Amino acid sequence: MATRPSSSSNECVGSAYPFRHSPSAHQRPLKVVPPAHLSKIKFSVGSLFIKSIHLKGIRAHQDSTVNFDDGINLIVGPNGVGKTNILEAVHLLCLSKSFLTSNDRYVLRRGEPFYEVEGHFESDIRGSVTVRAAFVPGEGKKIFVGGAVLERMVDLVGRFPIVVFSPGDQRLTAEGPEFRRRFLDNIVSQSSSLYLDHLLRYKKVLKQRNELLLSARKRRQVPDAVLLDSWTQELVLHGAAIIADRIRFTEKYAGHLERAFEQISSVAERPTIVYTPFADHLATPENASDLYQAELERRRQSELDRGVTLVGPHRDDLEMYLDEMPVRRFASQGQHRTFGMALKLAQYDYLKERSAERPILLLDDIFDNLDPARIGAFLDILDSDVIGQSITTAARKEIVYNHLGSHPCRTTFVETGGLVLEKEPTDVLIGTRDSASSD
Repeated sequence: MATRPSSSSNECVGSAYPFRHSPSAHQRPLKVVPPAHLSKIKFSVGSLFIKSIHLKGIRAHQDSTVNFDDGINLIVGPNGVGKTNILEAVHLLCLSKSFLTSNDRYVLRRGEPFYEVEGHFESDIRGSVTVRAAFVPGEGKKIFVGGAVLERMVDLVGRFPIVVFSPGDQRLTAEGPEFRRRFLDNIVSQSSSLYLDHLLRYKKVLKQRNELLLSARKRRQVPDAVLLDSWTQELVLHGAAIIADRIRFTEKYAGHLERAFEQISSVAERPTIVYTPFADHLATPENASDLYQAELERRRQSELDRGVTLVGPHRDDLEMYLDEMPVRRFASQGQHRTFGMALKLAQYDYLKERSAERPILLLDDIFDNLDPARIGAFLDILDSDVIGQSITTAARKEIVYNHLGSHPCRTTFVETGGLVLEKEPTDVLIGTRDSASSD
């Protein structure tokens, strides 16, 4: 284990120990936006981008620095050299976690005592902000914003809106409801801290209620009625709030999805999404609590028999249709890809509208499986004023270059061992190599 420096140490990234002393919030306050500035952004969309990022002990990267432009950025290199890890690090600084794994031990480079990531952001709303994340096995992870440590990592969510589109997102339209619930939670949590708070509290109460039901089932006894009613009331309180917000979100998001689909598809198909938390009733934000309470009462005996909570936001689904046909069962591969692209573009547009600034867009090797027409349509959107900063990974630069023409694009090259280069290597053929599942 590395040696901890004295409390007076305040070194830059790359210090011997990542949990070094940082000034408290009252010593180095975050930039406060004047009311006049806030009044302006109500009528215009601000800019947000990451200028640079430093990775230390992150998967393929022992010690790397990458610089970005505020427009289109391309990261090129063979598979397995660490391109995706750069996107992963950016995502970690925006949402406090990787988009590939929930376990920080898998983010940590093998043999390293800790990992550390530091990024410098520019925002029309917050000004210049430095965000740092550090993880030590056995001690956990800490997030620093503007030099001040966050008491809760979830307080980072929503400050720097971000959208990621990766090959794994094909599961949104093709696989089970847990992926669509996660998609829902990601978007709404970034646009509403209250929703995120209800979600965290709901998960905690759900775990406690399930433990009570399962324990009683194993003992073949009836659970304590007072305790069960208490957990049920808490479950309804937070669960109904989540359901109501999901209903509101779906109603607003539907229009964004239709517009996004029109941008990338030459076929006149109409995409729709349906959120139905209760199969036999039409739920609204106003009746969500009553319906949820009634459904829990109706299913109580089944829950006692099975020892688990059977009703609630943790069991819901977001159904997706194309011309009234279920996408999951009837869509072709091309339709799945188009619908997935539209979902992400609609997410971007929704967050842009809600946050009053353009989110950062991460695109991880998405062009390899797309036909030229879809690649061209997507890159046309990236090159427009609709999108702010985008960071794309690709095994071959030609995939992007052939469509962008003379449009500006900052290109970074990554070689084996996580070596980051600003200029294309002349002695290495950029192409696809065999790699592990995580880049």
